[in-house]
Amino acid sequence: MALELQQQLRLTQQLIMTPQLQMAIKLLQLSRLELMEMIFQEMEENPTIDEVAEVSAGEPEDEKPDVDISSQEVKEVTVEDNLQHEIDWNNYIEEYNSSGNISYEPEEKDTPQYETFVAKRKSLDEHLLWQLLMTFPTKEEESIGSLIVGNIDDNGFLTISTEEIAESCDQPVEKVNEVLTLMQTFDPIGVCARNLEECLYIQATTLGLENTIVTDIISNHLTHLQNKNYNAICRALKKDLKDVVVAADIIKSLEPRPCHQFNNEESQYISPDIFVYKEADEFVIVQNDDGMPRLKVSPFYRDALRQESRVSGQAKNYIQDKLRSATWLIKSIHQRQRTIYKVMESIVRFQREFFEKGIAYLKPMVLRDVAEDIEMHESTISRVTTNKYVHTPQGIFELKYFFNSSIKRVYGEAIASATVKDRIRQIIQNEDKRKPFSDDKIAQILKQTNIEIARRTVAKYREMLGVLPSSKRKQL
Repeated sequence: MALELQQQLRLTQQLIMTPQLQMAIKLLQLSRLELMEMIFQEMEENPTIDEVAEVSAGEPEDEKPDVDISSQEVKEVTVEDNLQHEIDWNNYIEEYNSSGNISYEPEEKDTPQYETFVAKRKSLDEHLLWQLLMTFPTKEEESIGSLIVGNIDDNGFLTISTEEIAESCDQPVEKVNEVLTLMQTFDPIGVCARNLEECLYIQATTLGLENTIVTDIISNHLTHLQNKNYNAICRALKKDLKDVVVAADIIKSLEPRPCHQFNNEESQYISPDIFVYKEADEFVIVQNDDGMPRLKVSPFYRDALRQESRVSGQAKNYIQDKLRSATWLIKSIHQRQRTIYKVMESIVRFQREFFEKGIAYLKPMVLRDVAEDIEMHESTISRVTTNKYVHTPQGIFELKYFFNSSIKRVYGEAIASATVKDRIRQIIQNEDKRKPFSDDKIAQILKQTNIEIARRTVAKYREMLGVLPSSKRKQL
């Protein structure tokens, strides 16, 4: 059998992820802080990107701003838009050299108020070591104390045994126990305990309750107390129910995590991507451009590219690559902002009653509803609503919050699952603490209010709300 080479002409179609398409998709799913970080990084790496300086009132403007994004038609990025290999840079630069859209924020609006930033707080290790040094320890005691402090978790519990500490510092166990007992008297009370039982016991003895029913329950009946099995405690200790209830209330007032106030995690403040205000009978959508740099292509490199005689071959290729990256970035940012605006505009149309009246009027909605409304793909809507937040008259919400599954009613239209969770929370808040509602009873109450839901679904929503079952909510 002879082998031969043949040429065939074949026409095929395939999806090509061009750099511009990749950038547009990447920018869509970035949060506001991530976007600003990326922009500043690009400004450092790309010399052809300039930031437009703020123009004061009365000064001439050198850059012509874009028109308002609300009046622009949003078109989803497609592969066909990015297959032009030959680019007329003179026209391309002029087209995308604008400084970006200018947005305004209405005066005297209820914008989010952030707490004042403070200096770093003293850590738990520093606080304990300071107290240890105030006791004027010996070098051996200071070494043991340092090992104890280094093995305390965020809640204040000692995570290793005294035998391991003694072996590490080559000291007798009795000496380690002596230093540990001293450190268990430090502030906050209950620190350096080896378990929850010891932590509560230390706090009870500090309050002068040693050898009482309180310490007896802590030492031997914490499981019964957790399950609110007061009758078993009464039988075991041969005490009246009233005395057991009083002791249980005292134990509840103790701190199971004595060092939680020394948590070094800083609060993460949410900076909304968009604001929704109500003016008269209409809702106004304003994008948050605070701190967002307005970009343009550097006129120096633009002029240098036009005067080809001044630029060598390698320099010209370098400038063209950087200009291509700059113009793609500027265009992708503008498209991202317009897409977010259109998605928020669609959400306001679907959820107008929520913005006016609150969570009880939240309607069930899925990504397909918004996708069909603004004629985009569901995956694009999913990227737009990820890690994006909106400030509304009802509070700050993630855009994903407005997309909820539907719950059937006995009659009438379906209701959003978030609304059902809020109803469950209100029912539990208003229940009799001595006779809390079971999940089945909550399902019956919801059915009486025209919401048909199974007991298992009630239990799932209750757990999502962080609410204990009825057996553990009961109070005497």
